[in-house]
Amino acid sequence: MDVFDILDRLVAFPSVAGKPNSDIAGWVDAYLRQHSAKVTLLPGPEGDRSNLFATIGPADVPGYILSGHMDVVPAGEPQWSSSPFALRREGERLYGRGTTDMKGFLAAALAAVSTLAGFRLTKPVHLAFSYDEEIGCRGVPHLIARLPELCAKPLGVIVGEPSGMRAVRGHKGKAAARVTIGGRSGHSSRPDLGLNAIHAMAAVLTAAVSEAGRLTQGPFDATFEPAYSSLQAGVITGGQSVNIIPDSCALDLEARAIPGVDPTSLLAPVKARAEALAAKSFQVEWTPISAYPALSLPQDATLAALLGTLTGETPLAAVSYGTEAGLYQAAGFDAIICGPGDISRAHKPDEYILASELTACQRMIEALGARCAS
Repeated sequence: MDVFDILDRLVAFPSVAGKPNSDIAGWVDAYLRQHSAKVTLLPGPEGDRSNLFATIGPADVPGYILSGHMDVVPAGEPQWSSSPFALRREGERLYGRGTTDMKGFLAAALAAVSTLAGFRLTKPVHLAFSYDEEIGCRGVPHLIARLPELCAKPLGVIVGEPSGMRAVRGHKGKAAARVTIGGRSGHSSRPDLGLNAIHAMAAVLTAAVSEAGRLTQGPFDATFEPAYSSLQAGVITGGQSVNIIPDSCALDLEARAIPGVDPTSLLAPVKARAEALAAKSFQVEWTPISAYPALSLPQDATLAALLGTLTGETPLAAVSYGTEAGLYQAAGFDAIICGPGDISRAHKPDEYILASELTACQRMIEALGARCAS
């Protein structure tokens, strides 16, 4: 199978984040075993989805990990020109959910496996395919925790998120949480007898807006746009009718942190303001949604130089989106981003990748394999 056939098979699996993934993980497992790779399926605590780790070459020697996620965001938008889970090709463009984010990278890596297997690698190339990246990088921490038993400490991790095949050394960290306020319902004509959860949430929202403004004053890292950490309220829900005192209100928040700042800490002042409402007889629940650290690979890192050689371009300092690379770095492994596609095409109808991007990625991976055989 070539890279286009493989992408066709991968896109056909509607592997939406948060859902069971045994179909796509099982297919990748079988494909890799056909090419004599050593494969381990790693079930997550959810019980219905798994990470996958595979090795080509000697596992007890330091090598490189190619990291990607098997899940995709939902594709319920009515603007799709064709079925999102059936690959459609028009010239250079291949349309389908996940083509860019990030089954294109998975397809390129799988297509390169037969070449890698023929190299008699002295340094291994590993494939680490995770689940539920799109809902907060929930699967890969379980995979990372198992790495010491699966392989020698890697020389580096290449996370194949869409970057136009230009390596990227950094991104911000992120933390997201939901605060739920429970009050007491009643007729709106007697507000004195109820507890208005929306009114209470106003204090929490005000705290969030205040913190967002404070963060614009620094600290700064000119590598990023914007150059400071940020916080925003993204979703707010509550109430049933204008004449009913709302007894529940929920607010979803996220913070994005420059390297050196714990993204979870940015939410702490808002959490404290919410929890203070308990003294006024409101029920308060704070639920973390997701968190991952920033990525900051030094400009002079060996891995950055390697990717510069493999791609023919100097790695970029940073991108605005987040990836699993920060989690690998936090675990003690050098990590960098480099993959086919453009992030601007992701998470929207008629997502696509270019055929030339797929073949360029496959060539890059095969060039990495050639270096691991020398």
